[in-house]
Amino acid sequence: MVTSSKISSTFAAMLMKIRSIVSNLFTSVLMLVSGSRAQQTLFTTRTSPPKTHSKEEKEISDSQLTTPSSVNYHFTRQCNYKCGFCFHTAKTSFVLPIDEAKKGLLLLKQAGMEKINFSGGEPFVHQKGDFLGLLVKYCKDELKLASVSIVSNGSLIKETWFQKYGDYLDILAISCDSFDEETNKAIGRSQGRKSHLDNLHKVRNWCREYKVAFKINSVVNTFNVEEDMSERISVLNPVRWKVFQCLLIEGENAGENSLREAEKFVISDQQFQDFLDRHKSIKCLVPESNQKMKDSYLILDEYMRFLDCREGRKDPSKSILDVGVEEAIKFSGFDEKMFRIRGGKYVWSKAEMKLEW
Repeated sequence: MVTSSKISSTFAAMLMKIRSIVSNLFTSVLMLVSGSRAQQTLFTTRTSPPKTHSKEEKEISDSQLTTPSSVNYHFTRQCNYKCGFCFHTAKTSFVLPIDEAKKGLLLLKQAGMEKINFSGGEPFVHQKGDFLGLLVKYCKDELKLASVSIVSNGSLIKETWFQKYGDYLDILAISCDSFDEETNKAIGRSQGRKSHLDNLHKVRNWCREYKVAFKINSVVNTFNVEEDMSERISVLNPVRWKVFQCLLIEGENAGENSLREAEKFVISDQQFQDFLDRHKSIKCLVPESNQKMKDSYLILDEYMRFLDCREGRKDPSKSILDVGVEEAIKFSGFDEKMFRIRGGKYVWSKAEMKLEW
């Protein structure tokens, strides 16, 4: 006969066994579910498409990758003129040996340079233009740059220079701030009795003869702000007429250690705009306000250091000859977006301009 206590004991044992089975089953199911979720997460991570960036994110990313597509190399500070607003004055007479200059230009080419602009000072001062000519030839003939250009006051250029180096030059820009000789003299854009305007027209004719694109640069200041240059510019017919607003740079044309006192040349933004409005019929006019100038130019000085002008002075990087282009350009202050906005990239090869000489 089975007692009630024995039945109770057997029932309790069975109940414990059932609980154990249910517990083990629940644990297995939980592990299976967890494992499936983990595996699903891993699978999703491995196979999900790369994140697509918004236009704004892409612009920010692109702005961090600075390519020196267009570079202005001020290889000398020496000049035969004394323009009162000059912002790259003759504080030194240093010029790199030509082999070192070529080495730096090669580094820039390898970093993505497509256009080089030689300036000063006056670039035709050093070695009567032969140093400049050899660099022009090197950049076009050996580096195969799309565009090689020069900014000059035009006073020292000889026809023999065009005969030797004209084939290698795409653009020659002559600085001219007024079509009145007395105004040019008041500004300091003159030397002795030589006529700046006579030189301008002479060089313009040589550019046509030797197939070099002709350009004019003008700085709007208190001496020429009321002038109307429309007719004269139309006659000269440059491919571009760059019109700059007079800019103060501490240590160059303003401040205690400067070689110029350009404060008296400064005009307001409204005066600059009025000048532009007066010349709006000139299709080749390219205006450049102070803000555009400070941020959107890659400038190399005579030591091949990039110059940061954002704070109203020229803060130099280390030379690209010492640290390379990629490292030096980080300290250039260059705004690539502003460079594009101001039209820094244009048809700058004379072969592509399709000019009628």
